[in-house]
Amino acid sequence: MKIVRVCIFPKDIHCITGRSERYGRKLLQDIRKHFDKEPHQFITVEEFAEYSGIKEEIIIQYLEQIS
Repeated sequence: MKIVRVCIFPKDIHCITGRSERYGRKLLQDIRKHFDKEPHQFITVEEFAEYSGIKEEIIIQYLEQIS
């Protein structure tokens, strides 16, 4: 069984959305505020999918392809 990452990083958002990596960092900050997380806490695939409206399966497929 192949293990897929659980966390989303700015580079992932850059590749998924086609936006800049800086946009990815800003989006992660916005998601942390939305879910009332501390700055040091990670954002999961599930949280990113819920916030962005992108299906979780699509994000997981992307993570499987790059790993």
